[in-house]
Amino acid sequence: MATADQLKALLKSHIEGDDQHFFSVAMQLAASEAKAGHGKLAEEMRALIDAARRCQGTRRSIPISRPRGELVGLLTVSYPKSRLADMVLNNDLERQIQRVVREQRHATRILAHGLSPRRKLLLVGAPGTGKTLTASVLAGELGIPLFQVRLDGLITKFMGETAAKLRQIFEATAQTRGIYFFDEFDAIGSQRGLNNDVGEIRRVLNSFLQMIEQDQSHSLIIAATNHAEILDPALFRRFDDVLLYDLPTEEQIAALLRRRLLCLSAKGVSWKRLAESSAGLSYAEVTRASDEVLKEALIHDREIVTETDIRIMLLERKGVAGKLTKNI
Repeated sequence: MATADQLKALLKSHIEGDDQHFFSVAMQLAASEAKAGHGKLAEEMRALIDAARRCQGTRRSIPISRPRGELVGLLTVSYPKSRLADMVLNNDLERQIQRVVREQRHATRILAHGLSPRRKLLLVGAPGTGKTLTASVLAGELGIPLFQVRLDGLITKFMGETAAKLRQIFEATAQTRGIYFFDEFDAIGSQRGLNNDVGEIRRVLNSFLQMIEQDQSHSLIIAATNHAEILDPALFRRFDDVLLYDLPTEEQIAALLRRRLLCLSAKGVSWKRLAESSAGLSYAEVTRASDEVLKEALIHDREIVTETDIRIMLLERKGVAGKLTKNI
């Protein structure tokens, strides 16, 4: 017979997504039933647990959350499979992301003691440094949908309409747990009083400040910006954590290239030399160059890529990035 503590542990492990603990408690329940003389029930329970373990890691997520009604034009949903191991990060940033994941997985315990797990994050950094990927990784690690806010649907020219749509998004955070991602957040979070500021944007910002402070849902609200310097100072204290993203170091570029191309690279490739020649590129640009190398190999039926092949694509990306910078 299941005890109250076992039932609570079973529910808690399910809520926190701790599959191993869930299976362990379930096996304890099966053993208890066997001791109570319910052999057939215990055998059926063990069979179900074994089947679930075999399926673990191979089952595919079934999309169960789709924006409906007016939210269709405000949110785009996806179910990322990204993991933290897919990212190349500095130690501080990796530690911050790990902490968010850990606190979310133990949210029940944290909330039971009157505390709140981190779930309101501001991501700051140059384009291509991993902000959007972080939102995908958090969704993948926690097994929840990623809802990307569509600014083209959110921001309108009609007075009061944008704030009303923003409220719909915050109401959705309480109804469906997920990652709610505001990219290019400076479009609604710029400082009140800037020369190009208009009254409607001030009202939208005030609405956002009020809504995010009042939000008590279990969803994660993530905002990302390339221009932290123009954000209103009042925003920063509304977030639980601010994550800072920089361009990759040469060591990080080398690690990213090695991770993506090692399986096809010829012997003697110097990742260090390649990283030195591509310093200044973002993670996204290095990833794009790596993908170009892989595509060229596929098109020409080559099983091995050389250091020269990789360098050509990196320098091509660097040339494009340089021209774009001059034109900004």
